[in-house]
Amino acid sequence: MRRTSVRLLALVAAVVAVGGAGLLRLLESRGIYLPSVAWVEDVAILALAGVIFWMGWAVRAYQKGDRPGLDPLRAARTFVLAKAGALTGALLAGRYVASVLVVLGQLQIEARRDQAVAAGIAAACAVVLCVVGLVVERFCQLPPSDDADGGDTEEHADPLPS
Repeated sequence: MRRTSVRLLALVAAVVAVGGAGLLRLLESRGIYLPSVAWVEDVAILALAGVIFWMGWAVRAYQKGDRPGLDPLRAARTFVLAKAGALTGALLAGRYVASVLVVLGQLQIEARRDQAVAAGIAAACAVVLCVVGLVVERFCQLPPSDDADGGDTEEHADPLPS
């Protein structure tokens, strides 16, 4: 499995932000307003990022030789969870940026400003999740082998250990 590209994550976030902003504007034109982002969402996103990082740190410790053993299935699951975390972070960042874009022209109204601040903080938390996912994917990358041809093979992008 290949690592997630930053370009793909940026594209996902941008598409969700633009599409979400259009959908939110349509809903608001019909009198349907979404509630402000709750602080518990921020906590949940950061907790997920912390769990992913903690799991990735164990893989990294094994790679560096600080940990005697590691179940290959756990390493593969960590890689997949990191990939899912990165994509989820991009999706959530786009969703929260869409909320900010919708209220951007109404920041003089205190309630809309509070909505924008809450969504901006949540977007920052989602970006943290995205970055942690990318970092942990890197932790799970196999080191280059010392084979005779010295070429980069497909297995270098696979999670640890095979």
